[in-house]
Amino acid sequence: MPAPSVKPFLITKDEHGQVRLTLREIRHNSQGYPWIVRTLVEQSFVSVVAARKYALENFGAKPGEFTSK
Repeated sequence: MPAPSVKPFLITKDEHGQVRLTLREIRHNSQGYPWIVRTLVEQSFVSVVAARKYALENFGAKPGEFTSK
C-alpha cells in the first residue's frame, strides 16, 4: 500500500477571515496503518505570504510543501 501524499503545511482561512497554519505529520500505528496528526499553530496571520514566511523561518519549510486543501 503506497503512503498517502500529504503536504506538511496546510494554510487556510478560519471563520473570522484570519489565515491559519496547520502542521501535518504522517505517523503509522503498530500495524503500519498511516494516520495524520494535525497541529494548529496558535498564531493567526494577515496573509498567506506571512504564514509561509513563518513556516520557512520556524519549521524549515521548503517550496512545494504547502497546500490550501
